[in-house]
Amino acid sequence: MALKNPYQTYQQNAVNTASPQELTLMLYNGCLKFIKLSKKAMEEKNIEEKNTNILKAQAIVQEFIATLNMEIEVSAGMKQLYEYIYNRLVEANIKNDQEILTEVEGYITEFRDTWKQAMEKSKNRK
Repeated sequence: MALKNPYQTYQQNAVNTASPQELTLMLYNGCLKFIKLSKKAMEEKNIEEKNTNILKAQAIVQEFIATLNMEIEVSAGMKQLYEYIYNRLVEANIKNDQEILTEVEGYITEFRDTWKQAMEKSKNRK
């Protein structure tokens, strides 16, 4: 019987026990990780790795779009922003453009940081 990688086991447990708010934070961090890996792969002219990581970032953005509650007013604006980010990721992939990735990284970082602040405020209210 093969032993599981302890890091993978830890990661799986972290996901399985995380609250919805923590899962959203993990997705933002994952998206940022994949964007950074894409930029590095572009620098190294590794087209396959660049493509794989941009596709992973796109999948996360699609998940954000799919999980928006459109009954909440702000969701329409968020959907437009996520769609813009998604389209920019596609464009960055096609054009091998690091500047676009840097732009998208900035937006995702802002969303992540805002989400972290909201989580903190929510904790402090309890």
